[in-house]
Amino acid sequence: MERTGPTVRFSGLLAACTAAVLAAGALVATAPAASAADVDVARNGGFEAGLDGWSCTAGSGAAVSTPVYGGTKALKGTPAGNDNARCSQAVTVKPNSRYTLSAWVQGSPVYLGATGTGTTDVSTWTQSTGAWKQLTTSFTTGPGTTSVSVYTHGWYGAPAHYVDDLTLVGPGGDPVVLPAVPAGLRTTAVTSSSVALSWNAVSGATGYHVYRGGTKVATVTGPAATVSGLAASTAYSFQVTATNAAGESAKSAAVTATTTAGGGGGDTKLPARALVGYLHSSFANGSGYTRMADVPDSWDVVNLAFGEPTSVTSGDIRFSLCPVKECPNVESEAEFKAAIKAKQAAGKKVLISIGGQNGQVQLSSTAARDAFVTSVSKIIDTYGLDGLDIDFEGHSLSLNTGDNDFRAPTSPVIVNLISAVKTLKAKHGSDFILTMAPETFFVQLGYQFYGSGPWGGQDPRAGAYLPVIHALRDDLTLLHVQDYNSGPIMGLDNQYHSMGGADFHIAMTDMLLAGFPVAGNTSRVFPGLRPDQVAIGLPASTHAGNGHTSPAEVNKALNCLIKKTDCGSYQTHGTWTDLRGLMTWSINWDRFNNWEFSRNFNTYFGR
Repeated sequence: MERTGPTVRFSGLLAACTAAVLAAGALVATAPAASAADVDVARNGGFEAGLDGWSCTAGSGAAVSTPVYGGTKALKGTPAGNDNARCSQAVTVKPNSRYTLSAWVQGSPVYLGATGTGTTDVSTWTQSTGAWKQLTTSFTTGPGTTSVSVYTHGWYGAPAHYVDDLTLVGPGGDPVVLPAVPAGLRTTAVTSSSVALSWNAVSGATGYHVYRGGTKVATVTGPAATVSGLAASTAYSFQVTATNAAGESAKSAAVTATTTAGGGGGDTKLPARALVGYLHSSFANGSGYTRMADVPDSWDVVNLAFGEPTSVTSGDIRFSLCPVKECPNVESEAEFKAAIKAKQAAGKKVLISIGGQNGQVQLSSTAARDAFVTSVSKIIDTYGLDGLDIDFEGHSLSLNTGDNDFRAPTSPVIVNLISAVKTLKAKHGSDFILTMAPETFFVQLGYQFYGSGPWGGQDPRAGAYLPVIHALRDDLTLLHVQDYNSGPIMGLDNQYHSMGGADFHIAMTDMLLAGFPVAGNTSRVFPGLRPDQVAIGLPASTHAGNGHTSPAEVNKALNCLIKKTDCGSYQTHGTWTDLRGLMTWSINWDRFNNWEFSRNFNTYFGR
């Protein structure tokens, strides 16, 4: 689970931006003046109505009364961590028309720009830290452009900046009219706890509201949604409306769907709020070795890390305790087994975790599949374990070219893994616990990219866990995606979210619970999971992995997802009161960090 990532040096980017601003300056100098018939088409550019009309990342923007350039309010943007305090607004424009974008700014650096112009997107910036300075740039819209996004932001780790009196002057856009009623509402997937819906896109709509039995239950930006948290074997009625700046359309014709009978993945005698941790049982690292008997009672699920294959494609999984030479304080096999039984007697669950960063597992043949079943079952029986955690990373899972529907996978490594797990579940009974710990690359990235793509050339691992999760959803106890060692991932708000703060966990978890169209295909919607099937995966300390999140930010994420408070700019698609809990890499690193992670969990949930 442990990797490092690239760093970004501000000085190199600053040099590149200096060249860009010189070019932008030349552009501004030759830009023609707006004609007398032109108008300011930006909305609330003086921020007198707060942030009305504006969308700011991670709660980074606020309307303040001082300092201001004009009027009584200005925008204050506060970069933090991996967030540059970007605030943007979609503006209606006319095709083949010239527009001039301008704003007064204070701070260093401050950026101003426009995207989606249909020609060449533009931006400019300033290093001025003293008095207010005006930034200006211009662009011509493309022949089919009717909307552009104007934005402003600062820079990572820089102090707060201010923006006021932003204008976009040019021909006025066509008046916004109420969108038409959505047509073609249909179900695309039904489970015991969710219904996935899609409908025909409506021209001029900027969003959609989904209603269940006349009550609004979701708001989305595209023509698809998954309604979760439903009761098994129950009929529901759904409708949808389209929205834009002019208001909301009438409701569509209703569609009904009946959820399936309940599966066996949720009732596993876990507490309502579960704390899951990985225990370095087969190796040592800088965190030190922790005996099973010394794991505190806070941990409800203990994943033994790791069972690894004899070779990448053998499917033959082996597990043994850390060698004495590497771990001088390692317990004996008998002591280890006794400690597992003691944990189970106290109501805890102990699983074997397969894979990890170094344990690549590719079940590319039926022989490997069968060896996997036999060897994993032997480990479970030998140590008297409660189930299996799948922690396939690296190149363990990938999709063959042409395998583009997560609902009907054809790639052998995917098909054989699904078959193997179902066999293990059937062999060990209804109390068998199944958990998974994929990285965001294999799950949430599937919102944008799936496999090698319709024309090839993409990374075939993108979204590759989705068919596994989907096929096993009724057997799945917990999914705890690793919200760390991750690059920026696009959320359901179509904004990129970066690890390390509450916003990332909110957006990534909401995607799992609300569901999403895979690779943007609204006819292939990954249905959301039940909240009790989902936990948030985080590193226990700064040493444990990139993306460590402070306890205060962890609590903000929990508040938003469970209580719908402290959400910042991201709006969840439900109030996920039954969210199961948290997972961490690892128990050893939490011990190394004076149990900060588990103590915060206990305090938050009153345990």
